[in-house]
Amino acid sequence: MDKHPTPPYEREMDQLENWINESVMPRGSMSDQIMKKIGERAMPRKTPKSKFAKRAVVAASVVGVLGAGVVGAGFISPTMAATLKHIPGIGSIFYGLSVDEIQTAVDKGILSHPNESVTHDGITLTLSDVLYDGTRLSFSIERKGENMPETSMSPYLPMDAKTENSDEEWVKKHKVPEKDQLKGYFQSHPEVLINGKKVDSHQYLYGDDPEKKNSIVGEFMQLGSLPDEFELTVRTSMTGVDEPYEFKVPVKIDNTMIVVQPNETKTSGSFSYTVKELKSTSTTTRLMLDSKGEVPASQEQTGEYAPTMMYYDIVDDQGNILEQRRFGYFHSKPKTEYHVDELYDALKPNTKYVTIKPFTLTVKPADWSIVGEGKGADGKHKRGDKTYIKELEMKIPLNN
Repeated sequence: MDKHPTPPYEREMDQLENWINESVMPRGSMSDQIMKKIGERAMPRKTPKSKFAKRAVVAASVVGVLGAGVVGAGFISPTMAATLKHIPGIGSIFYGLSVDEIQTAVDKGILSHPNESVTHDGITLTLSDVLYDGTRLSFSIERKGENMPETSMSPYLPMDAKTENSDEEWVKKHKVPEKDQLKGYFQSHPEVLINGKKVDSHQYLYGDDPEKKNSIVGEFMQLGSLPDEFELTVRTSMTGVDEPYEFKVPVKIDNTMIVVQPNETKTSGSFSYTVKELKSTSTTTRLMLDSKGEVPASQEQTGEYAPTMMYYDIVDDQGNILEQRRFGYFHSKPKTEYHVDELYDALKPNTKYVTIKPFTLTVKPADWSIVGEGKGADGKHKRGDKTYIKELEMKIPLNN
């Protein structure tokens, strides 16, 4: 018996290469092109890690070669979908999506790959991915050109910007006239329009894509009511480039969102919360609630310790905790009123109900540091020790 089994990521890469050789390509036979690229991307194979690095780059190139021919055509093999999630360079827009969810998202039009490109002054920008599931809108833009800066988002401050930063040297370093700025940065946050109207959202994110070099990712989490079919316009500009970049792509989804509005309240002492709405799509779960009152403290959260604000886990009917997309912590005393509007991973199909499990973390008010935060036994970052409040748990049936 082999005492050194093939690691999962190596098996996935083997399957991908086999799939490339055995599949019937939708536009001519591209397997020769792909395998030629594999030969051209020779890298040292001194360690298993370097071997994987080489194959990861190759596989990322494969996806680029296939492009709209496979992914955009509405077909992602299980092997390819699984591999996408593990290849550096694919992008964080796939974050939290399982193999089935990726395929479902493509089938329903939720996930698309426009691959629209615009070139100005030697720099090409490509709107590579768009995800809209009825509750959040995400997109990624890739940058290509000679001698690009290491990061994508501009580090510069406007010359007339007012800042409370007391580090005058830092401010001086980042207030650089446009004519002296290094070429190739995304100059400002992209402007996003829906059917020609600028998106107005209080909760959004722009920045370097942590999973994909030379790319930025944008995400809107609070969009209000949008149609299932619209024209998406994304405008942006680059430092050192006079002409702006504009992309226009159609978006049309098969919206099968599940929406429940329990308006149910749970109370513990002076604290209470009311779940206003729970939305479930094939890629996202959204929880909206209001809370008021001082959070209850356990025996361990007295004296030199105290509880944080209230947080909320969503647990499905199989006991699986949905991963929260962003987890906010504030180094200060909790407020007594909150409006929570948070995104979590998608629910599995045919989930009958979910349970909301409120919890707090334990902190030291002397410096507001979190007790138990650090590296967990599984090697992943641990937010801290959770204190669940049983009497605040709420079971919510889903109208499937």
